Amino acid sequence: MAKTIHIINGPNLNLLGTRQPEIYGSVTLPDVNAACDKLSTELGLRTRFQQSNHEGQLVDWVQEARLTNAAGIIINPAAYTHTSVAILDALSMFEGPVIEVHISQVHKREAFRHHSYVSQRADVVIAGAGVNGYYLALTHMAGLLAD
Repeated sequence: MAKTIHIINGPNLNLLGTRQPEIYGSVTLPDVNAACDKLSTELGLRTRFQQSNHEGQLVDWVQEARLTNAAGIIINPAAYTHTSVAILDALSMFEGPVIEVHISQVHKREAFRHHSYVSQRADVVIAGAGVNGYYLALTHMAGLLAD
């Protein structure tokens, strides 16, 4: 049976493809989901792809990943990266690998975006690779789980 990876996306990522395309590109979140599903199958994994604009929902999904013995979490917490101790606390209870993904290069943006609470728990951080960051994260996750 294939191991399940939860891919959790935070606020405003539902607008991917139309929101600030000069920063985030023109690919939509459903496009990313479809590509992740295809790649995960090739890697012998399954994905559960989720997006919410609500912090508590993201915390619930991290807890659900823990309770259902998900093999790993890939998370793009978006703006909650810089503010959410609650997401950090939930991720800290998860025992599998966590990969933090950011579409933009956050360190070339506003100073407040340079700090990530999530990075304190993440095993790997991928930033600035565009939506390819999700595919890099899945590929790396497969390697982590194979070791």
